[in-house]
Amino acid sequence: MPTRRNFLAAAAALPLVRGLDADSTPTAPSPAPTAQTPRMQLAMHQNTSRAAGFRGSLEGWSRAGIRYVELNDGMMDRFLEGDTLAGAASLLRDLDLTPVSAVATLQDIWLPGPARAQSLETWRRRCEQYATLGLERIYAPSLTNREVTVEEWAATPECIREAGEIARQSELVAMIEFTRTSTHLSTLTSSLQVIREAAHPNVRPMLDFFHFWSGLSKFEDLDMLRPGELVHAHFQDLLDAPRERTDNNYRLIPGDGIAPVVPIIRKLADKGYAGALSVELFRQEFVNGDPFEVGTEIRTKCERVMREAGAL
Repeated sequence: MPTRRNFLAAAAALPLVRGLDADSTPTAPSPAPTAQTPRMQLAMHQNTSRAAGFRGSLEGWSRAGIRYVELNDGMMDRFLEGDTLAGAASLLRDLDLTPVSAVATLQDIWLPGPARAQSLETWRRRCEQYATLGLERIYAPSLTNREVTVEEWAATPECIREAGEIARQSELVAMIEFTRTSTHLSTLTSSLQVIREAAHPNVRPMLDFFHFWSGLSKFEDLDMLRPGELVHAHFQDLLDAPRERTDNNYRLIPGDGIAPVVPIIRKLADKGYAGALSVELFRQEFVNGDPFEVGTEIRTKCERVMREAGAL
């Protein structure tokens, strides 16, 4: 079973090159893909081309052959300052792009806190907006960085149920993104525990490769996923660096780093996952780059990885 230590050791002698050839990326033995391996869809998260704006990112990616996208709430708000939701829907349709998920960046959405009341109102508005655009999924990351009390932990399932019920009213599935630096939900195991305890039919887990592999989770934690339980994934590789120094700038295009992206994909396929692999990057060369060029590079490298994993 692959471990973080094995992959770090294998990669230590390799220089990081942005155009790293797939054949030089260390991989661990894993089951070969079969004809029954679920197929997944390559998607792009708007954070990756944030500087280009809502329209510019989508137009560039469409030219690069991207067909599935994940929307950013702040970028959409700026678009709506001069346009409408109907205009956003028309743009997506004209560019032949399917939105697979969208973010709502909110404090205290999954636990009690001073910002929760306002966050729930924003959550409701986001659900209504995204439903209008034809989405089926919305997610909110766990952004908590204060000390979480025992009482707040105990209240988390009820908070999840409340947010899930708001999502249900817009016929959306709500997803919790655990984040590596959160003091609330920072691992797959914690996320699954509270989601299952909440037991709301419209709340499901998602997985971010970066937060998963650079944080406190381990490969074996994926065995905890029930068949069909996972409904979305963010797709990144990881720079070879101490976890204590890792931040969003250490996210790389899948295939360019040291994370076991192929074994992870195959494990997700074993669990019946057949959804999007949405590339979310924050390095400035991507964020400020030409969306067509960035999209082309990402599509080329990610499709190579996905084919190796048998998921494309």
